[in-house]
Amino acid sequence: MIAIIDYGMGNLHSVSKAVERLGFEAFITADAKEIMEADGAILPGVGAFGDAMQNLQNTGLDEVTKFYAASGKPLLGICLGMQLLFSESEEYGRHEGLGLLPGTVNRFQGDFKVPHMGWNKLEFKQQQSPLFEGLTPGHVYFVHSFHVKPERSSDLLATTDYYGQVTAIVGRGNVYGMQFHPEKSGELGMSLLRNFLALKGARETVR
Repeated sequence: MIAIIDYGMGNLHSVSKAVERLGFEAFITADAKEIMEADGAILPGVGAFGDAMQNLQNTGLDEVTKFYAASGKPLLGICLGMQLLFSESEEYGRHEGLGLLPGTVNRFQGDFKVPHMGWNKLEFKQQQSPLFEGLTPGHVYFVHSFHVKPERSSDLLATTDYYGQVTAIVGRGNVYGMQFHPEKSGELGMSLLRNFLALKGARETVR
């Protein structure tokens, strides 16, 4: 049973359908008890960081997500959901995130097209991650104007190149994030999602 956390912002149904296509049962919920009882949880997200955090706080799902991370069961943030895992964002002002992973979310700076939109190749930084089991780097689909700068290099699992190194996948213990949309990223995206769904709890929880 995989909980898709519903805080009013996110591609909930496309993520849910992708999970089901991989043979897992998914349900969309904002109920704390249901989320905490799930075998795994996904925090999707589309939109602005500040609005998303406001919605999470208004519904109490910010604390639920933190408790879930502390439980040791697998948690995955997708796109904006990955950014929300971090300490803070500079998107339209300064906004505190969930603080599950240390780092900041910053706008792309430079003389190039923003948002970053399209297919880019991943570079696996930590091949031993269970997310990469049986996989080789390939292309996945990105749409974003802000990018994460993790404080700890050990949290950086994969990058892509868009006028410089861009964080693509993060993870520590049982908490993971993907900046791209795995459900829209073909065979590799679905394989990465499958490997996440196959996790049965982490060796260490986030501290």
